[in-house]
Amino acid sequence: MEPLIPKPDQIDLNCDTGEGIGNEAELLPLVSSCNIACGGHAGDAESMAQVVALAVSNRVKIGAHPSYPDREYFGRRSLQMEPDLLQASLLGQVADLEVVLKAQGAALHHIKAHGALYNDLAADPELARLYLETFASYRGRVRLFAPSGSLFASLARARGFEVWEEAFADRAYRPDGSLASRHVEGAVLTEPEQVWQQLRKMVLCHLADTPDGVEIPIRAQTYCLHGDTPRAYEILMYLSRKLREESIALAK
Repeated sequence: MEPLIPKPDQIDLNCDTGEGIGNEAELLPLVSSCNIACGGHAGDAESMAQVVALAVSNRVKIGAHPSYPDREYFGRRSLQMEPDLLQASLLGQVADLEVVLKAQGAALHHIKAHGALYNDLAADPELARLYLETFASYRGRVRLFAPSGSLFASLARARGFEVWEEAFADRAYRPDGSLASRHVEGAVLTEPEQVWQQLRKMVLCHLADTPDGVEIPIRAQTYCLHGDTPRAYEILMYLSRKLREESIALAK
């Protein structure tokens, strides 16, 4: 499909890191932003320090990746928590990463929720308001990553946050714009050419195809490739080559 909008000179490509896969040295040279697990679903002081050092050396923007405190299920199940306990957990996770950042002279660029929390923020206005209240002190100095077209993104902007809407290169979408459940076959895209075609259509046309053939609008300021996606390094190498062929650079 021919581009329907002006081709961008560059894009932001982000990747989830510090989740125990151990592939950050391969992945970070190929992205422009990273989201570092900070203890909720994965990660500890040592892993955070390692990823921060790699991000700094590769000129990659650093984000916190807080989640429900649920290491057993990798933050991929929704939890019903008392608001004050959830707020304390989220603030503690980001504060732990900031300690590491300060030690290495690095800065926090953004906050992106992980897993079930990310999805719940898009579906639950009350949870979204609680999350925005939790991180009110970061307003004006740190961006929030939010699902493209979500109510959460709109609420965050209304409260004065800088928001980067996000689209996923390696995940299938449903017709309502939400992500297909990981339990559904084909929900995670693992073929490099398939991921590239989805990313290209998002970037050049602001559209994505669902598995049942529905075309949905997608507008994003950042695009994600999960670090734990099978063949993540191979996919990113392929995306890097195809982006160069399109004369699109990474926004480092």
